[in-house]
Amino acid sequence: LPLDLLAGLAVGLTAVPQALAYAELAGLPLQYGLYSSFMGCFVYCFLGTAKDVTLGPTAIMSLLVSSYAFHEPVYAVLLAFLSGCIQLAMGLLHLGFLLDFISCPVIKGFTSAASITISFNQVKNILGLQGIPRQFFLQLYETLRRIGEARAGDAVLGLSCLAVLAGLRAMKSRLPRAAPAGPLAVRVSYLIVWISATARNALVVLFAGLVAYSFQVMGSQPFRLTGSIPQGLPAFRPPRFSLAAPNGTVPFQSMVQDMGVGLAVVPLMGLLETSAIAKAFASQNGYRIDPNQELLALGVANVLGSFVSSYPITGSFGRTAVNAQSGVCTPAGGLVTGALVLLSLAYLTSLFYYIPKAALAAVIISAVVPMFDAGIFRTLWRVKRLDLVPLCVTFLLCFWEVQYGIVAGVLLSGVLLLYSIARPPIKVSEGAVLLVQPGSSLHFPAVEHLRDSVCSRALAASPPRSVILDCCHVSSIDYTVLVGLAELLQELRGHGLSLAFCGLKDPVLQVLLAADLEGFQHFPSWEEAAQGAELGGSRAEPFTSTAEST
Repeated sequence: LPLDLLAGLAVGLTAVPQALAYAELAGLPLQYGLYSSFMGCFVYCFLGTAKDVTLGPTAIMSLLVSSYAFHEPVYAVLLAFLSGCIQLAMGLLHLGFLLDFISCPVIKGFTSAASITISFNQVKNILGLQGIPRQFFLQLYETLRRIGEARAGDAVLGLSCLAVLAGLRAMKSRLPRAAPAGPLAVRVSYLIVWISATARNALVVLFAGLVAYSFQVMGSQPFRLTGSIPQGLPAFRPPRFSLAAPNGTVPFQSMVQDMGVGLAVVPLMGLLETSAIAKAFASQNGYRIDPNQELLALGVANVLGSFVSSYPITGSFGRTAVNAQSGVCTPAGGLVTGALVLLSLAYLTSLFYYIPKAALAAVIISAVVPMFDAGIFRTLWRVKRLDLVPLCVTFLLCFWEVQYGIVAGVLLSGVLLLYSIARPPIKVSEGAVLLVQPGSSLHFPAVEHLRDSVCSRALAASPPRSVILDCCHVSSIDYTVLVGLAELLQELRGHGLSLAFCGLKDPVLQVLLAADLEGFQHFPSWEEAAQGAELGGSRAEPFTSTAEST
């Protein structure tokens, strides 16, 4: 209990300023960040399977909400409800495996591009600029064009906050752990530094607010402030399924059409973030998670969150790391975090008026800069250069529109995966007979490739040679492959040659026997197959050369 209380308090001190900052990033009134920060904590305490994970608004999810909710709270809340329903359905149907089709290069490309996009999106608040468009390239152009209009007060405060946050982060990463039996002064000093570094977001926002308040009292205000935030808890009510507009009412069907591909991207990215974080911390701490239970927890959190005006939430890497480093023992730490957010909504919103936007921008930039992984490009160049293609396509297209980058990356990864299935490596060894060895299972896109590899070598040899198909690496085949093998048998028999199988695994052998292929023969090993009467009745010479077809 003491460790859970400490961890919940530490995460709460991080969650409150981040909630305000992420609402700004999502293009929503700041109170919606707080509305989104407590329900996930309560739900995950009862339904989650990882003790470290905390649910709430994140930088990536806020970026997606800004793209698909059009800066309109009604759209954002409805998006949370529909995303939660989709996540719930996926959990109940055990469809979490679909996330496995989003490859690591696509994820890295998206998060790295998101890091740059989100950071640059906050430059306008650091410089005190207004009227900057949302699209990245227009944003870049307008910011550089209007750099001369930057407000000195906002720029100095924003850069100072960034420097302090970077310093406290570096201090925490290099802080040696105090020995339990060490002097009291050392242990107290360690605790003070650790708390200051862990709650750095809250300290920076508090300091910036005090500075802004001091200027306000003196009758001048060099900063752009957050402004008034409604006090009190949100009403518990279902999300609105229509939107009143100046020229009429936007019905539910039109709202869904407006969100478009966001209804697939938002729930999937939410699941991806939560699952990745839960798996990472579970493996570090030596326990296992239930992926489908995680889907259910996230789905329930989003559905119930929409009843308290929350926009879509997911697992937060930064707050989860704070939770783990604070020594949390059970998910009950989330109860303390949620209670702290509720207390902030009930009693502290009037104090948020004086928080400068430049300070919140610094909090966001500090949170997302570590998401950029420059080393992944060098790593993939050394490991597998072909994986650079979906990485670079996702990375570049995400600067245009996030959904285009993700969809293009997933499709390109799928094409590369299908190509490896359609063109498996086929090793051909030559001797008195041809020994053909597929390097993986055979599926219908690969059957023509196999037939061409066999026929081009067997019939082109002088004299033409019979074939042994070594299936030791083949664990499954489908009906189209059966048809292709039957045609291959007939074609070779038409030239007076034979095709024998060896090394068949039991499932594959049962399928071939059930198909009752004409001329089918199999042997335990290729040596026995080479000596078979159907292959000429004489012992085969040793294989003299090897080639691989891909």
